[in-house]
Amino acid sequence: MDKESRFQDQNKVVSDFYHEVWVVCPACGKKAVATADYNTKRASLFCDYCGYHQRATTEINFFGIKSHAMTAAHFYFKATLWLQHPFKSDVFWAYNGHHLNYLEEYISAKLREHKDRAHFTLLEKLPKFYHEAKNRKALLAIVKRLRKK
Repeated sequence: MDKESRFQDQNKVVSDFYHEVWVVCPACGKKAVATADYNTKRASLFCDYCGYHQRATTEINFFGIKSHAMTAAHFYFKATLWLQHPFKSDVFWAYNGHHLNYLEEYISAKLREHKDRAHFTLLEKLPKFYHEAKNRKALLAIVKRLRKK
């Protein structure tokens, strides 16, 4: 990505990336995909490498009360994120390739434009280290490593 690029915030929220999450397969340790369909209240985890498959419901039972939990797909399986890497005393992470691309576009841009912010966007909720220009090179190196994973 061009370091002189311009980023225009699309006002995405973290839940825009919930429905498909890349995870570590609990059976073989390779990349698997957890998905959630909130309309049917079903989630599944599937590994293309070993064929591992698990299904779950997105409903939760909280003190005897059933509720529908709309959260990231990996939550239903307590699965570990595939796209994560330590950064200083924190962790850089993304749910899937689209989320990683969005973060890369933001981090690599020297000009970042925001309009009509709602104080709930994904970028506004990111830890400070994602925003700091001094971390740009190191974070982009992490993105590159995660792409090769």
